Amino acid sequence: MDSIRIKGGKPLNGKIEISGAKNSALPLMVASLLTEDTLTLSNLPHVADISTLITLLCHHGAIAVMNGESANGGGCDGRSLSINAKNITNTEAPYDIVRKMRAGALVMGPLLARIGKARVSLPGGCAIGTRPMNLHISALEEMGAKITITGGYMEAEAPDGLTGADIRFETVSVGATENLLMAASLAKGTTVLENAAKEPEITDLVHLLRAMGADITGEGTSRLVINGVDRLHGTSYRVMPDRIETGTYAIAAVITGGKIELTNTHASLIRSVLDALEEAGADIEETENGFIISRDGPTVHGVDIMTLPYPGYPTDMQAQFMALMTLADGAAMITETIFENRFMHVPELARLGANITVHGHSALVRGVKRLVGAPVMATDLRASVSLVLAGLAAEGETIINRVYHLDRGYERLEEKLAACGADIERIHTS
Repeated sequence: MDSIRIKGGKPLNGKIEISGAKNSALPLMVASLLTEDTLTLSNLPHVADISTLITLLCHHGAIAVMNGESANGGGCDGRSLSINAKNITNTEAPYDIVRKMRAGALVMGPLLARIGKARVSLPGGCAIGTRPMNLHISALEEMGAKITITGGYMEAEAPDGLTGADIRFETVSVGATENLLMAASLAKGTTVLENAAKEPEITDLVHLLRAMGADITGEGTSRLVINGVDRLHGTSYRVMPDRIETGTYAIAAVITGGKIELTNTHASLIRSVLDALEEAGADIEETENGFIISRDGPTVHGVDIMTLPYPGYPTDMQAQFMALMTLADGAAMITETIFENRFMHVPELARLGANITVHGHSALVRGVKRLVGAPVMATDLRASVSLVLAGLAAEGETIINRVYHLDRGYERLEEKLAACGADIERIHTS
């Protein structure tokens, strides 16, 4: 099992090109099940979750072909994936695949809409909390699906197709919004989704579906209106930049006291994160193709944050901001409202010298003058990268174990950081 070795204490300076968004690419790939034509996606990140979803789509009978590599050795504009799901031969999404990532459960809506049946494994829990499917199930039932849960699988049928409905989600859910958007695109009549998620990844999915011939309005708001169509066609589409990767490398610049230019991205994607970083002492200069970020002064200021649905502070950036706050010149209160178990990085940060006290859904971070390298263990994707950030700022050597979590969502992380002066390497073990 691989690990990462970091010798910290070096300011990072240079340029990093942001990859395509994993959390957008996954539902866009699933949308290929809605058409007999070929869907081609470019700007795909080369991460493990993409490979896992390709495996699932091929299990359903799709043919997937990856072409191209990154232009001039940076980014992945040249990498494209073509998926043709003309012949769906299997409507089961097995547990062995779905358990590895929550996006696997998104195939239920498209399979129901196009084939009229689906057997999808419940995604179960993960390190940061459960992935409940009740919102997906109840909404699809309102559209006429019959769904039972047997042996850990959702058995769904809609032999007469899905019918449009007025649906109001009890809570904001990105996954349920994505699933229902795709299902409603081929349903009979009009579907209205109230209290829908407003994340940029939702907008990206709407833009793709519209390019495939869907009739959807309201992206960027909590009310989406979908007029079902008889069929969708293939198209070519470029995946949006990864806003979480953008925020992660922005914090890398601030926590090390360096200066990094981030390209192939937009500051508007992570405005809530950049607002918090500016309050903490960051200097941000927007450019035509991204922005430049540095620390404006010798210290980091303590800033309180609370994770909220978009446009609030994203839960996927909580662990990274906590790493930054460990070195603040004051205290910071970090409150997590999205997932119930997302402070598992706290004991690992404490091994590096952090002073953090957890009270329920909040963590009080009292800044320390320095972190000191130590062996630590990753527990989930975002927690693992928070340990990388802390290791970059810590004195001495940090060894991060179980970095397969990182490979799920960060493309060429060591290479990108090393290009900015980080002393970082992957240790391969059998």
